[in-house]
Amino acid sequence: METAPAKAKPQGRLLVSTPLDAKDELEERLERCAGIVQSLTNGMSEREANDALTANVCKGPQQHEEVCLGLFTLVLTEATQAQRCYRDLTLLNRDGMNVILVKINQILMEKFLKLQDVPRTQLVWLVRELVKSGVIGADGVVMTLLKQIAGGDISSKNMWLAENVLDILLDQKEWVLKSGMLIAMSVYTYLRLIVDHGTPNLLPLRQKEVDFCISMLREKFIECVIIGRDLVRLLQNVARIPEMELLWRDLLHNPQVLSPQFTGVLQLLTARTSRKFLACRLTPDMETKLLFMTSRVRFGQQKRYQDWFQKQYLSTAESQSLRCDLIRYICGVVHPSNEVLSSDILPRWAIIGWLLTTCTSNVAASNAKLALFYDWLFFNPEKDSIMNIEPAILVMHHSMKPHPAITATLLDFMCRIIPHFFPPLESQVRQGVCNSLTFIMEKRVLAHLAPLFDNPKLDRELRSMLRERFPEFCSAPSPPTEVKMEENVSLEMDKDEGCYDNTEAAFSDDEEEINNKGKKREFRFHPIKEAVMEEPADMTPWLDQLDETMKEKVLQLQKSSDTEAQCEVMQEIVELILEEDFDTEQMSALASCLAELFKDHFRGDVLPEEITEESLEESVCKPVCLIFRNLVTMQEDNSGLSVLLEMLAELYQKQPKIGYHLLYYLKASKAANGKMVLYEMFAQATALGDLHTCLMMDMKACQEDDIRLLCYLTPSIYSEFPDQTLRSGELLNMIVAVIDSTQLQELMCHVMMGNLVMFRKDSVLNILIQSLDWETFEQYSTWQLFLAHSIPLETIIPILQHLKYKEHPEALSCLLLQLRREKPSEEMVKMVLSRPCHPEDHFTTSILRHWASKYDDTLGEHIKAQLIKNNNQPRKRQSLRSSSSKLAQLTLEQILEHMDNLRLSLSNTKNNFFSQTPILQALQHVQASCDEAHKMRRITSCRFSDLFALAEEYEESQSKPPKSRRKAPASSPRSRKGPAPPTNNEEESASSSASEEEDSKPKAPKRKRKGSSAVGSDSD
Repeated sequence: METAPAKAKPQGRLLVSTPLDAKDELEERLERCAGIVQSLTNGMSEREANDALTANVCKGPQQHEEVCLGLFTLVLTEATQAQRCYRDLTLLNRDGMNVILVKINQILMEKFLKLQDVPRTQLVWLVRELVKSGVIGADGVVMTLLKQIAGGDISSKNMWLAENVLDILLDQKEWVLKSGMLIAMSVYTYLRLIVDHGTPNLLPLRQKEVDFCISMLREKFIECVIIGRDLVRLLQNVARIPEMELLWRDLLHNPQVLSPQFTGVLQLLTARTSRKFLACRLTPDMETKLLFMTSRVRFGQQKRYQDWFQKQYLSTAESQSLRCDLIRYICGVVHPSNEVLSSDILPRWAIIGWLLTTCTSNVAASNAKLALFYDWLFFNPEKDSIMNIEPAILVMHHSMKPHPAITATLLDFMCRIIPHFFPPLESQVRQGVCNSLTFIMEKRVLAHLAPLFDNPKLDRELRSMLRERFPEFCSAPSPPTEVKMEENVSLEMDKDEGCYDNTEAAFSDDEEEINNKGKKREFRFHPIKEAVMEEPADMTPWLDQLDETMKEKVLQLQKSSDTEAQCEVMQEIVELILEEDFDTEQMSALASCLAELFKDHFRGDVLPEEITEESLEESVCKPVCLIFRNLVTMQEDNSGLSVLLEMLAELYQKQPKIGYHLLYYLKASKAANGKMVLYEMFAQATALGDLHTCLMMDMKACQEDDIRLLCYLTPSIYSEFPDQTLRSGELLNMIVAVIDSTQLQELMCHVMMGNLVMFRKDSVLNILIQSLDWETFEQYSTWQLFLAHSIPLETIIPILQHLKYKEHPEALSCLLLQLRREKPSEEMVKMVLSRPCHPEDHFTTSILRHWASKYDDTLGEHIKAQLIKNNNQPRKRQSLRSSSSKLAQLTLEQILEHMDNLRLSLSNTKNNFFSQTPILQALQHVQASCDEAHKMRRITSCRFSDLFALAEEYEESQSKPPKSRRKAPASSPRSRKGPAPPTNNEEESASSSASEEEDSKPKAPKRKRKGSSAVGSDSD
């Protein structure tokens, strides 16, 4: 008995296995389900087989799942029967293919490498068919399939997969264009793969990939902008391809051609790339192995794991390009917890050091270094995470003793990338690198940088270049006692010179990314940080660029400590700026001086604790506000206006907080009343050059610095800039992400008093759909703010088609409570009925039950209309998924199932909803049409017999003469289904039906309908 399974085990038709492998549980289950389907249909014609499967599916959820998985398995293993099995699957499936999509994702993530050739081919074929049918959720499957296309691998299997998935995307382009995330993910994937496909035999495939990426980027560029800065990195790698070169030029020099909302390459470079994109370029197997090394392998024991990974994925010449993907993934996705950081688990910097030392190509090594430093180039401490820049500095620090050449080449790269990355943005790149180094010291990743930058192991030329580029980091201060303690830790870590090592990697939330080090380090550096921050910066290099008069005023401003005196000096500086002979080349130097002098003002709270007219006026009487005051008092045709705007734009580059301080001044100052247009002029004068981008960046900075100020500015921002704030949910998300319940209530009061409008009819639906991905409190706050507006619920009722009961409980609960207060309209009823039926989803049944008790007549008419309308549609359109829409299609079976659930819910109540004439007429009409539809009759008899019994009873009561009506209940289908009731019950039933007739006499409209033809009166 035990040898039979052993012999049968290698004969599995799904997965590759050896006699030593245990039987796979998933494969065993799928084969068992396939056996059930075959046993039900053996020796039958197609029609008989369909009848048998339909009857089995109707028995319950377990049988439904077994039949669906059985047909799914036959699609994978029986290529000749795949078309018929897929057709049966679409007809029999009751859950929108959800069970199939789940299993496909499971196979793709866990078993894809083990699939035999036929199942692998069939799986891709099945995904193509799901896309053609427009099945909801197919885009997620396609994105999982994209993840399986390995970078740095030009094997025949990988090329086959890359080409077939690309063919799906090309053939179903209209479907692809409906999903912004799929567009971005596919562009990111194929831009990366183009680099690998340069050999002559792969040029046709590469051309298809280039054409696809160009098409998507030209037509849907704004959807691709969400990729962030890594989009520029990938485009840079393929910019020499002629078609890509044209796009590259437009990106740099003519951004508006790509999208009116795109302001330029700086917009991309300042946006951090989401983890989703960085992770999508590693296959599930690579990701699992890498996470294992960074979470389970101890430092010093990693060599065999590294050797295995190298042999598996990095042994070929083409695989060198994969190193960039691995480094970007480690920096951007794998973020260690404090617990792991304090353990002896293999650290991220050690793995990156190993990847750098094993590079066999100069080009690959250069690209790998760029991948490592990429987040440094435009690093913003307020937006980016320390965890993205930490590995680079630690690789350099820990390599100094065992591998000084690695440290030297990385330091040299860091110096040279500043002028050479993109010359027009050299100052921004320099600022980004300096921000990174400053933040590294503030967070105590390293105590100070002088031992690294001025180390005797580095050659003289490199040390000289480092002193020239980063003079502020090359002089070592005498460290306090606490720093010495930390230095001891670093020296202990350097003892192990053999290999790169020491920390862990595990996923952490974005909100947690700031706390990157153990808490033991946190308490040590606070006093040190405070002392360092008090030291004034050396302004000599900037002062030397000013003329004597201006230099004298700036020094006077620096020495003065009295606010009133500073304001007087600042006014004199503004007057010097406005003089005709003021050299505009001095703007940058003056802006640097002012940013340094006013840094304390930008650190403090702007909004006073108690908001009164006097406190607001006092809060805008600061030296930096003198520039704003002069702006306000000028006429638009004054030439000095443009000079001051240019000055502010320069100051904005040095101190981005100036933006929301200007917004505050324009709202708080009486003198600035009605002058908010000045902010728009300021935004256009900045390097961003775009009001929307500038406004969003300033509000984001305000959100991170002062939530009270954000709430204070919100009403005026929404009223003054409606086109920038109401067209998307970007600003709304910033607000609801940080407010508390008191602030939420204040905003709702502003809305109800007419001071604030946060939604408008033409965009509210899209914003609410965007909010479905937000946190729970953010979603509840959004719905509360929406409900404070007087927007008809019908405007947003189509959102129901996007809501899944497990994924979107916040939106569903808010909608349910709001629908409860509404009288049902035809559109509301249609959308409620279009929700997929699921045993655990009670949304539709609960609202229908409420309406049935309160608005039974109205609900009955609307359900009748939907029943007859959907019954008159062709059967094929009801059975198959529409390929033109990802949203659920309302089908007759769906309506009947919801009605049956409602019938069961009302069965123990005195509600007479199902005794209404419109409902009974509609059921009668549907039942009558069943004679013309064989498949429908099978479904009806199997699933909705109790529901149609009501129609049969009604039909019989209509066909008999009035005097014999008392005997109708005895011959009704309902009485035939069970034992005959006692005679006195019959009499009670007859008398109650008679009394119901009398009660219904005042309802004249219903009586008229009852006498008319059920089909003719409501047919569309």
